[in-house]
Amino acid sequence: MNLVETTSLSHDYGGTVLALDNLNVEIPGGVVGLVGANGAGKTTLLRIILGLLHPSGGAVTVLGTSVADDALGLRSRIGYMPEGKCLPLDQTAADFVAFTAELAGIPSTEARRRASETLFLVGLHEERFRYLGDFSTGMQQRVKLAQSIVGDPDLVLLDEPAAGLDPAGREQMLDLIRRLREFGINVMFSSHILEDIEQTCDWVVMLDAGRLVRNAPLEPPSDGDEVSVEVIGDPELVATALIERGAQTFVDGQVIRVVHGGVEDVFDLVIEALAEHEIGLRRMGTSLSSLEDLFLKHEAERG
Repeated sequence: MNLVETTSLSHDYGGTVLALDNLNVEIPGGVVGLVGANGAGKTTLLRIILGLLHPSGGAVTVLGTSVADDALGLRSRIGYMPEGKCLPLDQTAADFVAFTAELAGIPSTEARRRASETLFLVGLHEERFRYLGDFSTGMQQRVKLAQSIVGDPDLVLLDEPAAGLDPAGREQMLDLIRRLREFGINVMFSSHILEDIEQTCDWVVMLDAGRLVRNAPLEPPSDGDEVSVEVIGDPELVATALIERGAQTFVDGQVIRVVHGGVEDVFDLVIEALAEHEIGLRRMGTSLSSLEDLFLKHEAERG
């Protein structure tokens, strides 16, 4: 069973603002990245999945159930971490997360126990009796994550969970999201930061102006014998020079993926090939983002 299926899904906020445009997509279980620039339609899609917005057209099925038929029943099976500030600053973390557990139908005593365990999971056990207004941005984000999973949902929707965090806080948040897979929780993780999606998810849905750009699994990371090179000039000349040196190449626009299983340093091979034809280098590395390449290619084709 897919997590989400949409059929000709559209949503119009009025005037010329079309947030979703005839979206047809089937999203499988696991940890799914929902990516796109700001305004791509990510948040609108999440709110329609929750039944908080009614689409202008089309239909959506979540966990095998039509949202139009049973939005309330579905919300009892879904956790949600909104992007904006929404916490009651005059409550403690323990009180707030226990309250959200009770909203999910968990008895009061059990809700308290669940809240304590969940705050421990997100690294806030020692701070659970502090007021939320005294928490840093990173701690508040972790509380928002805790309240979204305390009810043991079948699916959790995370809207820009790493927004506003410093590098250390962002990495902690991504690590927590990765751990949700271990608990068997399906995740849809919205972000405009492609690197976060690549580090965390095993499937990606890419939107642009409400339209589907990509719906596919993420490619596995490079094993170290592959580098990606973006050149300024003719990529075919560089690819030919690399093939002559024993490398295997794949050309996609200005980006060349270079694979070399031998003992020679593939970086040295690339530098030699570039120098031979006096072709400039824009960027090179083993971690060149395949999602970034796809997004940039789409932007170039659209423009």
